[in-house]
Amino acid sequence: MGNVPADRRTGPGQRGHRGPAQPYGPVTPVKRRSPLQGGPLAYGVLIAATLVFVFPFYWTLVAASRSNSELSSATPALTPGPNLFHNIGEALQQAAIGTALVNSLIVSAAVTAGVVLSSTLAGFAFAKLRFRGRGLLLAITVGTMMIPPQLGVIPLFMVIVRLDLQNKLPSVILPALVSAFGVFFMRQFLVQALPDELVEAGRMDGASNLRIFWSIVLPVARPGMAVLGMLTFMATWNDFFWPVVALSSQNPTVQVALKSLGQGYVPDQSIVMAGTLVGTLPVLVVFALLGRQIVGGIMQGAVKG
Repeated sequence: MGNVPADRRTGPGQRGHRGPAQPYGPVTPVKRRSPLQGGPLAYGVLIAATLVFVFPFYWTLVAASRSNSELSSATPALTPGPNLFHNIGEALQQAAIGTALVNSLIVSAAVTAGVVLSSTLAGFAFAKLRFRGRGLLLAITVGTMMIPPQLGVIPLFMVIVRLDLQNKLPSVILPALVSAFGVFFMRQFLVQALPDELVEAGRMDGASNLRIFWSIVLPVARPGMAVLGMLTFMATWNDFFWPVVALSSQNPTVQVALKSLGQGYVPDQSIVMAGTLVGTLPVLVVFALLGRQIVGGIMQGAVKG
């Protein structure tokens, strides 16, 4: 080692080692914001959007708890008042709100169950089964969405009268049990969410189409069924045109019953808002129950993708 230069004989632990310069203090790692982390601007936009969407519900609560004179004043109140339960009681007396709530729950639940089941069955057939005329039948199904429903009101009402179903809940339930939009929606969902390998594996195990539908398709289609169920329930609950034609004021749904509130020379807006608040609560409950399924389906699809 006598011929080796001094700078090469030194090692990391020796005095003559020339390594990288060491900092005089502890190193503080630089924190970088994740691309998915929201900043103050994103939170501000979300809060503003939330306030915009929540304000109509809040104003309904405020108007339902005030008197009609307070709502008509130059400076209306912006906080809930003490007349909420009194106005709700008046709304229940002026219109058959209780009967309308029960009727709307029956109609909306029956229509939602029928649409979700029939749409999932038809969507599975159009998405994964091979049969003659599949494309033509799908085109006809989608084409019916382009026909305005008002064109079929008179023939439909004639059929309802022939069947002696006028002023009865089946007259509102039966025409809405099948939905072209639901069939197309579930078909598109199952095309993306249901792999062909799962269906083929079920067939190789000797399962019939109904067994495949029950054991394989339904668990995969649950998020799409939740979305379709929520949309169908809300659309049926808010439907006014056909129920006001097929039903009377003695056996109404919620929207038909709300029509008779606040009638008179000076409509009582507080009573109308009280009835509207009562009619809105079931929709909020359904959204709260199905919201987790919807978010879970979206997150599951994102992870798979």
